[in-house]
Amino acid sequence: SRKIKYVFITHPDRDHVTGLLQFNQLNSREGFPQIYYPKDAGSFPAFREFQRKFDPHVQGSIWTGIQHHDEIGLQKQLLVQAIRNNHIQADEGVSKSLSYKIFELKRKVKPAFAQLTGEEKKQIAISKGRDFLTHEVRTNILSYSGDSPVEDYSRWDQSEILIHESTFLKGEDDMEIEAKGNRHSRIDEVFQMVSEIEVGKLILNHFSSRYSKEIIIQSIRSMCKAYHIQIPVFAIYPGEIHRDILNQQPVNA
Repeated sequence: SRKIKYVFITHPDRDHVTGLLQFNQLNSREGFPQIYYPKDAGSFPAFREFQRKFDPHVQGSIWTGIQHHDEIGLQKQLLVQAIRNNHIQADEGVSKSLSYKIFELKRKVKPAFAQLTGEEKKQIAISKGRDFLTHEVRTNILSYSGDSPVEDYSRWDQSEILIHESTFLKGEDDMEIEAKGNRHSRIDEVFQMVSEIEVGKLILNHFSSRYSKEIIIQSIRSMCKAYHIQIPVFAIYPGEIHRDILNQQPVNA
């Protein structure tokens, strides 16, 4: 766990923060881990102050509140972007629950200079700078919805890998549960969205524990057929942990 330097938390529900204080207690050192959380979720400053009193040696870790469209650079070529979602209903501009997108950053030669020789490009870079010669290209290599209803389809378009919650299967009882608490996604809504955007691989998670693994598999395969899904679809079932999930058999194989 000490390899983990950055922690991005979607919201303060117990199933999303369990283990956080112990992780920090074991790994805190000067400047790390850097813990990012929705800036308007008051639980996190409370967590931070409690732990600084309870485990005084964790002073080195950094807690930072972030909001919609904030961007955090991890390395020279990796960037995390926060996306506000409506899992926890709040006024516009208030960030209490976040989704995340990870971008790989590369610089490529602008089309206007593409036909030049290597030496010509080198001279332009020397005389006018690399920013004049090249432009930044962002590739969305991973998107994570966190707990969220299906909202803006374009949010996840062009994701190489999309991890999206699918709390409810399609049923009348689900709507009654959804109306009483924070907002989640239904599996049919997720598949309809994915059928209308470009996604490389889909990982479904956060299924309600009221569903068996067999029922979830049956529902996924039914939805893949109904919405003509050709991309690999993987699933994290209730109570299970998966390692290297993308090298396992897709549910719709």
